[in-house]
This record gives sequence, structure tokens and C-alpha cells, in this order.
Amino acid sequence: MPGIAERNNVHVRGTGETAMMFAHGFGCDQNMWRFVAPAFEEQFRTVLFDHVGAGGSDPRAYDKNKYSSLAGYADDVVEIGRELDLTDAVFVGHSVSSMIGVLAAERAPGMFGKLVLVGPSPRYIDDEGYRGGFTPEQIEELLQFLDSNHMGWSTQMAPVIMGNPDRPELGQELTNSFCRTDPEIAKAFARVTFTSDNRSDLTRLAVPALVLQCSDDIIAGKEVGDFVSRTIPDCRMIVLNATGHCPNLSAPEEVISAMRTFV
Repeated sequence: MPGIAERNNVHVRGTGETAMMFAHGFGCDQNMWRFVAPAFEEQFRTVLFDHVGAGGSDPRAYDKNKYSSLAGYADDVVEIGRELDLTDAVFVGHSVSSMIGVLAAERAPGMFGKLVLVGPSPRYIDDEGYRGGFTPEQIEELLQFLDSNHMGWSTQMAPVIMGNPDRPELGQELTNSFCRTDPEIAKAFARVTFTSDNRSDLTRLAVPALVLQCSDDIIAGKEVGDFVSRTIPDCRMIVLNATGHCPNLSAPEEVISAMRTFV
């Protein structure tokens, strides 16, 4: 089996004593942080990686049982952190990786001292007293569309997720990223992502967190961001002017500026 660095295509840069780990969202890879991570290389040792099945990760490491829940991805984060001897590091997670970071922090106390959660959602499906933004039927329809037509789903959904229709090149980049992902792994990861419920995990987060919430995000709306920031014991939220679900691409300077107030 590949080593941890090869398995997750780990890249370490920067010179700081404290590490900052960046984790990408569904259908993406570490390249999505290329406008944000370099800004922190003077102050931090930056750690970028790809979840198994994404980017330059080793596809041989994919195990459908291990990755049938977000716990498998969180275990990988912890393994990377132990390999690099991380202590009191900053974890920066985009979208589904926000919850992966919450799980990892719980699994490895002391590894992460702060979490930055970009566009987080602990549950995408509406529930009694909770609005995640989607009905069960809408999520199932989305997943069935992906099951039946990976390329079609990518082409149609990526621009909607990205937002910023006045900048079509952003939607095209996300489309290309989705299309590069192994279809079978993408289908499985999508089901894990969109059917998970991590609301109770938020209450157990023992380190400070910052939620970066886009002002208009079809995937994780402000109501969800409010829930996350309200439920994590030590948390604050910054609402960005940025729109869409990927401010790390569409508004990196605003993301960097907001992060600097916290780290």
C-alpha cells in the first residue's frame, strides 16, 4: 500500500512553526487553494493534500467501506497530521471538509488548535426544527442524476454551485474538476456528503472555530452558517460579500483577509 504522503498527495510548504492544513471540498482537489494558501506561507507551514479519489491521490487506496462515511476521511486527516507531527495546527476546511475537520479534531485532541470552516453544512437535508436547504427528495434526485450521468451532472451542477454567472470561467473550472474525478468514487462521496448528519459533532468541538459564510450560497445558506456558529461552543461567523459556494476561488483576497482576523 502507498505511504500516507503518496496516498493523499501531501505537499508541505512555508516556514512557520505552526502548521495550517487546507482540505478541499467534494469534486475538487488541493488546487482549489492555490490563491489562498500561499498568503500564509511566511507565517505558517502549509499542508495541502487530496482526499483519496481526488486530484493526485493514489486511487489504489480507495476502500468503499472505509469511505462510506466521513469518518474514513477524518481518519486520513489524523494520519497525515501524525505523520507530520502536527500540534495546535490550524485546519481550514471547505464545504464537506469542514465537517471532516470537526471529526478529525475530536479524534486527535491537541492536533488542531483552531478550525476555519468555509461554507460548512452539518446536514444538507431539512429536518424538524432545522433547515439544511434541501428536502430528502431533492437530495435523492440529485444523487440519482449523478448516478446516471456523471458528466451531465457535472456540467449542469458545477456552475450552479460556483455561482458568479458573470464569471463563467469559474464555473468551467469547477466543471472540469468534477469531470476529472473518478465517476464511481464521485458517486459514493456525493452520497456520503449529502446524506451525512454531523450536527451533534459540532457541540463536541473543543477548539475555537471561524465560519466563513458567503452572502448567497445555494449549497450552504446563511441559515446553515448561523446554525453552525450557534452550535459550536466557541465560534464566530464572518459573512463574506462573496457569493456562490467556492469563495477560495471566486474571492480569495476576502477569504485571506477574514482568516487573518482569526489566525
